Amino acid sequence: MKDMKTEDAVRVILEGIGEDPERQGLARTPHRVAKMYREVTAGYGQSAREVVNGAIYDVAYDEMVVVTNIEFYSMCEHHMLPFYGVAHVAYLPKGKVIGLSKIPRIVEMFARRLQVQENMTRQIADTLQDILHPQGVGVVVEGRHMCMMMRGVQKDQAKMITSTLVGAFKNDEKTRDEFLQLIRSSRANPF
Repeated sequence: MKDMKTEDAVRVILEGIGEDPERQGLARTPHRVAKMYREVTAGYGQSAREVVNGAIYDVAYDEMVVVTNIEFYSMCEHHMLPFYGVAHVAYLPKGKVIGLSKIPRIVEMFARRLQVQENMTRQIADTLQDILHPQGVGVVVEGRHMCMMMRGVQKDQAKMITSTLVGAFKNDEKTRDEFLQLIRSSRANPF
């Protein structure tokens, strides 16, 4: 039912811009666009608990865990245009760690919703804090936004950087500096 509503809306848009939604090249476009929106908004059908799926482990480790350069693709909630980039996520465990693949899955879950980058950054940090109760969480997201690149100010080199720091990452300058240095070194020294 939702797909039919989306398909109907795409037909209206095509007509609104002066196109014929029945012409050969566009006849299946409403169907393809509805399918695409289902894919790029799949995060609405997920919860953090489902994504983590119990992959939390008791470990006597209290040093920083960092996953850098997690690619993401999202859609701006203001213009419904893509934004994309990388997320860098870290936490300081307090007796528990999360399965390595779960951090990119959490990023993906929030990216696959209509978003603004600021909220997405906060949601990732809050989720890790809620699930693990670590000493702290740090999230830095770097994004390029098509709503700024292909319309409006049309600045294709502009990059937005957002951060959310919780606990030790916010309160301890040394911890914060270590996290930021690890991000810098991961950019300079790829595998």
